[in-house]
Parts: sequence; C-alpha cells; structure tokens
Amino acid sequence: MPLLNSIATPYAEALLQVTEARGETEQIAEEVKALLKIWESSPELRNAMSSPVLEPEAKKVALIKLFSEQISQAFLNLLKLLADRKRISALESVLLRFLEIYREARNIALAEVTSAIPLNEEQKNLLIQKIRVVAGTEQVELHVSVDPLIIGGFIVSIGSQVIDASLAGQVRRLGLALAKLG
Repeated sequence: MPLLNSIATPYAEALLQVTEARGETEQIAEEVKALLKIWESSPELRNAMSSPVLEPEAKKVALIKLFSEQISQAFLNLLKLLADRKRISALESVLLRFLEIYREARNIALAEVTSAIPLNEEQKNLLIQKIRVVAGTEQVELHVSVDPLIIGGFIVSIGSQVIDASLAGQVRRLGLALAKLG
C-alpha cells in the first residue's frame, strides 16, 4: 500500500488544489464518494480499466462516455490524466487519498460504525454527538454498516481508535477474562 499511496498522493493533492482554487471542493468530494461507490460495486469496470489489453485512449474514451454527465470538468480531467499516464488502476487509491486529505484539511472525523441492526436517525445523531467529543471535532462523517454477527450494540472506528460496545465484544472479553482465571 505505501507504493500505491506514493502514487496516489500527488494526484489527490493536485485535485484538491485545483478544486480549492475553483471553489468546487465540496462538490468534487461528493462526486468522488459517488464514483467510489460505482467503482467498488462494479468489478467489470475495475477489470476493464485495469486491463493491459485496452489502450489508454480507449480507457479515456470510455471514462468520458461513462462519467462526463455526472462529474465536473476538473474531476474528469483527473480521470483522463490517470488514463493517459497508465495509472487508472490506482484510481481507487487516488480517490481514497483525496478524501483523506480533504477530511484532514477540514477537520472532519471519519467514523466507521457497525451495528447489529440498522440505526435510525435519532441514534445516528446521538452517535455523532458522542463522536464529536471523542474526536475533538465539530464535523463527523458517519459510515454505517450492519453486521448481525455482533449480536447487539455497535462498534465505532475513528482512525486507529476502536470502541467496541457490541454484545459479541463483551462475550469475547468475558471469555478472555475467564481464560486468565483458569
């Protein structure tokens, strides 16, 4: 991953600089999130863009046809540049790195929340309030997923900090404590 990060960072920083200069950063951040969802949910797209058989020009044409109506010109220019430089396989890393430096620049905490059941809006808002205190920031971006295997409760990850308030976590900790006794 360090190699991909060293490739991704200059492109991500350049995109941030261009969007800051144009006053489009918030819009581009939303476009990046939307494109990441498409990229992650479409193995066909990832495989086609990573294929050494397709020429960079063909990849560029495909990207323009697929995304020119949905994304801004600055973002489209990045996609074309990555295709031209045969770096389109690093797209996901570039987009993730862009979001990292975007959040850092705006002091936005990213919280990954896993719950046993879907959370309602009131529960999400309460979590955001608590995360603001823990992270020491006003802005929180919440990514929520559901995993019934945690049985009950939730797990919150903020950077390297993990708060495990799940029933499965409590059972695991109880088992470890009992193992130490016996």
